[in-house]
Amino acid sequence: MNHDAYSDDYIAGILNSVKTIAVVGASDNEARPSFYVMKYLKRKGYRVIPVNPGKVGRQIVGETVYGALRDIPEPVDMVDCFRNSDAIPPIVDEAIEIKAKVVWMQLGVRHDAAAAKAEAAGIKVVMNRCPKIEFGRLSGEIAFMGGRSGIISSKRVKLIGNK
Repeated sequence: MNHDAYSDDYIAGILNSVKTIAVVGASDNEARPSFYVMKYLKRKGYRVIPVNPGKVGRQIVGETVYGALRDIPEPVDMVDCFRNSDAIPPIVDEAIEIKAKVVWMQLGVRHDAAAAKAEAAGIKVVMNRCPKIEFGRLSGEIAFMGGRSGIISSKRVKLIGNK
């Protein structure tokens, strides 16, 4: 996998297939990117599960916070990482343990060795991207892209790649 350039089909395939997203590094501060990304993804129909060991049992965007991926009592499709690059290897280990399908590292986050380990375990990896931005870009969402998107619809969005 070339982690310097992802095809639209690859990203759309991930965002169309996942339902439950664990957000590692979740914050209850409304000004933090993890907070508004969780809120956005939840509005788009994803189940978001905040993970932050310092906030266990609290609520963020109406969801209970867990201390670790292995503490989540339901299957997780995607692990969205709001942690620095050095923190990624143990997160990947937990993602493998819980049988996540995708590890997504946020903007500015990249760890090639951890990505290779995840891929060797059959997990798809995205690095240095934001699912909120990618969803908005691929859906032509008017609130994100502005009035010139050419796509205006009241129907539920199905993301498309380069087809």
